[in-house]
Amino acid sequence: MSSAQIEIVNLRKEYKDFVAVNDLTLSVKKNSFTGLLGPNGAGKSTTLKILTHLINATSGNAYINGIDVTSNPKDALEGIGTVVETPEFYSYLTPTQTFQYIGSIFGMRKETISAETSEILADMSMSEWADKKIGTFSKGMKQRIALGLALLNEPTAIILDEPTSGLDPRGMAEMRKILKDIRAKKDLTILTSSHMLHEVSDMCDRIAMINHGTLVKEGDLNELLGSNNARMITVKTVGGFDDAMISKLSALSNVSNVMTSGNVIKLSFKGDDEDQYQLLSEMSSFGMKVFSFNEEDALETIYLNMIKESR
Repeated sequence: MSSAQIEIVNLRKEYKDFVAVNDLTLSVKKNSFTGLLGPNGAGKSTTLKILTHLINATSGNAYINGIDVTSNPKDALEGIGTVVETPEFYSYLTPTQTFQYIGSIFGMRKETISAETSEILADMSMSEWADKKIGTFSKGMKQRIALGLALLNEPTAIILDEPTSGLDPRGMAEMRKILKDIRAKKDLTILTSSHMLHEVSDMCDRIAMINHGTLVKEGDLNELLGSNNARMITVKTVGGFDDAMISKLSALSNVSNVMTSGNVIKLSFKGDDEDQYQLLSEMSSFGMKVFSFNEEDALETIYLNMIKESR
């Protein structure tokens, strides 16, 4: 039996003048926190809109719990919470009233809605705003209410399209903390899109990288980081360097993609810590006066390499 709760198979979405999703295939494991990572325009939002039946694919299939979203959306999306578009609310209603209204549509009992509302608003750090009109709320507060509504019917999975988009740094940090706390508290599959590396690495345990609507890499975060033996190194020098020094550096077998700007050198490097020490020694022997030698974020290195290769 497959461990995937969400499966996308050969998905394609064509518009008149471009292809937004191009033969995309990926799996989202049950109870995973999966980040759909890619630059703006990579096809993330289009994929999630197909998955939640807001738009139809040109071809291919999307399944939730083994049920085809296109042919049987009602059953496929039963028990799935979603926030895939900018949330809109009746501005004159309070969160309590809104939860009662949406809960009644779900067919929930009034007592159950009240109990769930209290717990969810506490999880969203919104209890003190329970009886305030939503029209007075900031975007970040509305985003938390939208997430809370996605959790109201005790879903087995939630699908989120850039949940921190448009929020200020504090709002972003609060939303990430809420999502991590929910993930720790509940047996729940979370699929979220993002174009921000630090956000995905902070929250997710699995990553699917896409570009131009195509999957370029997916897997467990720790496995992806462990499999990456190419490091991005930033070197700062005193007194700069000449072309001969850069030529010698570029000629080293474990060095590639050497870029320079002022007194700074950036390069890709393959090797372990001992090899890195040897690289520093080589640079000194070339006459470079190095005062800073830093390894950049490993996920960023993987991401940039994957995007470059998929162009």
